[in-house]
Amino acid sequence: MNPAARGHRPVGFDTDRLIDDRRIRIVVCCGSGGVGKTTTAAALALRAAERGRQAVVLTIDPARRLAQSMGLSELDNIPRAVSGVDTSAGGTLDAMMLDMKRTFDEVVETHATPERARQILANPFYQALSSSFAGTQEYMAMEKLGQLRARSDWDLIVVDTPPSRSALDFLDAPERLGSFLDGRLIRLLGGTARAGGRTYLKLLHAGFNVVTSALTKILGGELLRDVSTFVNALDTMFGGFRERADQTYALLKRPETAFIVVAAPEPDALREASYFVDRLSRDAMPMAGLVLNRVHLRESGGIGAEQAVAAAERLEAAGSHELTASLLRLHAERLRLAARDERVGERFTTAHPEVPVTHVPALVGDVHDLDGLRRIGALFDTR
Repeated sequence: MNPAARGHRPVGFDTDRLIDDRRIRIVVCCGSGGVGKTTTAAALALRAAERGRQAVVLTIDPARRLAQSMGLSELDNIPRAVSGVDTSAGGTLDAMMLDMKRTFDEVVETHATPERARQILANPFYQALSSSFAGTQEYMAMEKLGQLRARSDWDLIVVDTPPSRSALDFLDAPERLGSFLDGRLIRLLGGTARAGGRTYLKLLHAGFNVVTSALTKILGGELLRDVSTFVNALDTMFGGFRERADQTYALLKRPETAFIVVAAPEPDALREASYFVDRLSRDAMPMAGLVLNRVHLRESGGIGAEQAVAAAERLEAAGSHELTASLLRLHAERLRLAARDERVGERFTTAHPEVPVTHVPALVGDVHDLDGLRRIGALFDTR
């Protein structure tokens, strides 16, 4: 914490300047669940497109809010053009939602022979791994980001990260999945079929039988055979997972990438935001700023909260002007919320005075169309 920062206003985060910078090719929105991350990513992508960028937004959130807000009947693993975008500045907007299994299938089909790919795709262990293995979603987000970046269709990719508590898991998932696929146990399970010669097979077989006998009792013979068959079929792809993950991870550290942390003015959300900022700094990731979402802003002028409550009490005691008294209490409550949001926000900026901040005011109702996203994009405030 920097004591000298107390009482100082945070540096303003100019999101328009960021998305107008043609050197920025990737924007990654991260934050805890329920803070408006998906809406922020969609609003930024739409605003970038209407300011002349060829943009695509990739959401990893399983909810369908993004498709609904963009007027799309479906959102899947294929980028789809969003209609209704103002293209007068020369920009375009595509949107897609990560399908982790389909992305995994694409990796297999791309990096294996047709026969090997058929074996892998039909393998029961692969089907379970590609659908539900811990970290697969985050790893495939990295794969998909790498695929999008390799294409020349877009000059800006906006990524909405998973709605998990540790929303930076996608930075760790490639290492976890790569370690699993390259791990000693997995290698051993497929070792007999990959051994290069009968003599070696005989030597390996005795030790392998001891291990597989124990594993068979734990996992069951059928599952063990599925795993072994999967590993043997995947042999030609070992190392490719880690190599591509390393390439994408390196891409995320380059100046063309910008990380935006999204938070709400709630203690838990801002504690998580502090963790994200610290983690990005530790990993030397390019941090752009914080979007503080759903903020109750203090209105200039007018009466204060205590004055409003006192006036409401006088009216209620007199038994008249009930509507006016209710409005006064509502005004007082809004001022209290604004003061609370300001206090909570100041704790973050005191701890991280170097992080630029933009505030998005709390709105009545949900965003459900392009006009709502445009309104959000126009509300980014650098006060």
